[in-house]
Amino acid sequence: MRPTGKLHLGHYHGVLKNWVQLQHHYECFFFVADWHALTTEYDNTAKIGASVWDMVIDWLASGVNPGSAKIFIQSRVPEHAELHLLLSMITPLGWLERVPTYKDQQEKLKEKDLSTYGFLGYPLLQSADILVYKAGQVPVGEDQVAHIELTREVARRFNHIYGRESDFEEKAEVAAKKMGKKNAKLYADLRRKYQEQGDDEALHTARALLEAQQNITLGDRERLFGYLEGGGRIILPEPQPLLTPASKMPGLDGQKMSKSYGNTISLREEPEMVEKKMRTMPTDPARVRKTDPGDPAKCPVWQLHEVYSNDETKAWVQEGCKSAGIGCIDCKQPVIEAVLKEQAPMRERAEEFIAKPQLVRSIVNEGCEAARDVARKTLEEVRQVMGLEYR
Repeated sequence: MRPTGKLHLGHYHGVLKNWVQLQHHYECFFFVADWHALTTEYDNTAKIGASVWDMVIDWLASGVNPGSAKIFIQSRVPEHAELHLLLSMITPLGWLERVPTYKDQQEKLKEKDLSTYGFLGYPLLQSADILVYKAGQVPVGEDQVAHIELTREVARRFNHIYGRESDFEEKAEVAAKKMGKKNAKLYADLRRKYQEQGDDEALHTARALLEAQQNITLGDRERLFGYLEGGGRIILPEPQPLLTPASKMPGLDGQKMSKSYGNTISLREEPEMVEKKMRTMPTDPARVRKTDPGDPAKCPVWQLHEVYSNDETKAWVQEGCKSAGIGCIDCKQPVIEAVLKEQAPMRERAEEFIAKPQLVRSIVNEGCEAARDVARKTLEEVRQVMGLEYR
């Protein structure tokens, strides 16, 4: 996430709830994208520093666990920038110009000067963010799938250019023998079935066999993956989009919750302010008086009921609104209570971390070191295949 201000309930329902679930099933890397914040806020950097720590506290308060996931700051892992630079040498300009969000964002943010290389190149920096960890899956919404596809294309081009070692086949055969006689024979049989008969099941079985090997290096494993599919060595694996459940949190005016619309409730907003904001929310314009019947479909409050209320409460709202049996303040009360209940444990956890700033910095320092350990290994391999390792 980019540190461009306070997180709100839209961030929680759209992203953070998914992160909390994913950390229990995958090895996760969650980072504060401070370099990405500069793509649109390069002339307004004052708030980035404070936003970084606020954001990390919000993540921790939401349930992201540093024991289960790596939490770090992008700029503290310079390998992201180095890989971005190296990938920029092989990435055609047209690939960046055709990314759907490039022109879309320029149109939406007309008041900003976005005719910079940083803005044009930010999808490639995203690719470096992914590829530096050899990520298998990237949790995104539908609107970000194009960015993952660009990353796949960049990885494919990189592997095509640099993955063909002159003695690739010989090295692959040597690597196969390291698996032991029985596994090497099984690998050879599965490879033959896939390449000669197009047997997809053989491909999946061979991949699983390679994943299970404990006595071969990561380089040998990737070499054998490439040999299996008839290509070269896979240096940068192609990631897959992990589509997360679409959850558009409605704002106070019925539009999508967004800072740019000024319709947000911050993740840790004070209860009094939450109540004030929600009590003054607009409702069905046809309900001028309490005795006027209304239509929940035309009311922003109903959208919040769809997020927070059970079937019984929603039925009560539908009946009461359409018959003018309840007033708009009555209708808002269950949602106000649900939002405050959701926020209470987050506010409580956040206070613990606010009181211990050194603990937050320690968590981030450990996350940065762990992330750098992984990123360094990738860059060592990338430099080697690009002929940039001098000994």
